[in-house]
Amino acid sequence: MTEYNVQNPLIEQRADPFMYKHTDGYYYFTGSVPEYDRIAIRRATTIAGLAEAEEKTIWVKHESGMMSANIWAPELHFIDGKWYVYFAAARTSETKDGLFDHRMFVLENDSANPLEGEWVERGQVKTKWESFALDATSFEHKGVRYYVWAQKDPEIEGNSNLYISEMENPWTLKGEQVCITTPEYDWEKIGFLVNEGAAILKKNGRIFMTYSASATDYNYCMGLLTADEDSDLLDPKSWVKTTEPVFTTNEENSQYGPGHNSFTVSEDGTIDLLVYHARSYKEIEGDPLYDPNRHARVQAITWNEDGTPNFGTPRPDTK
Repeated sequence: MTEYNVQNPLIEQRADPFMYKHTDGYYYFTGSVPEYDRIAIRRATTIAGLAEAEEKTIWVKHESGMMSANIWAPELHFIDGKWYVYFAAARTSETKDGLFDHRMFVLENDSANPLEGEWVERGQVKTKWESFALDATSFEHKGVRYYVWAQKDPEIEGNSNLYISEMENPWTLKGEQVCITTPEYDWEKIGFLVNEGAAILKKNGRIFMTYSASATDYNYCMGLLTADEDSDLLDPKSWVKTTEPVFTTNEENSQYGPGHNSFTVSEDGTIDLLVYHARSYKEIEGDPLYDPNRHARVQAITWNEDGTPNFGTPRPDTK
């Protein structure tokens, strides 16, 4: 079994953790803060160092309008020599509907170090619907840049499905947007019908896309889609869904609701790592979205003989 020893949790009260190892030798980290009011980034030369690294707020929510509430799930990407942050935001509202009417937005920074320089708002990523949309990620494959996100189709039942589209530039989609998964299995439909939080891992001739499903309490879990690296990624038939969740609550280790992950590698580049959030207790008072204790965690991924990832079980807390 591959081991990677780092304290668990690594960073407390950072849900939807996103970690990226850049060519400058630094790991960069961001995630949802409990107040849902800002975007903050930290960096360190080691993963363990991120725990104590100074955090810099790079953007604060607006006072009103569509970017004024519930700032969720920022991701930091380096694309064509510039830094981009993808995130979701809603609007302040007298009703709950506005607070959860998210859209997707982009920030851009041309500094070498994203903790410096100026972050420019590139605006909303427009899809074919004006509906609840969040949890965008982006990846490049064979010279094409893709955007993957979760959105509600106004015509079908459910909270969010996963879509993929080619990108014209880092904040604009082009061509058809394609649905690649909807919540269909029981484990994807507990509390809410949710597929969200996609992350991409390319290995062994395949493209693996993890995602999270169900409500954000202890039922939250991770699913997996797999496509051949030579397939048409804009064809829904290219993506095969694993029928069972691949990473779930483990009561024995007191780890509940693991999900909304990202991927990185160890310092020497030899170990693939899963970065995710989970709680260390099951019972939550009130809405789980407002429970602050989804902590960022890291553990090694092992690989099955057939070349597929094995995420194992969430490891217990070490601190």
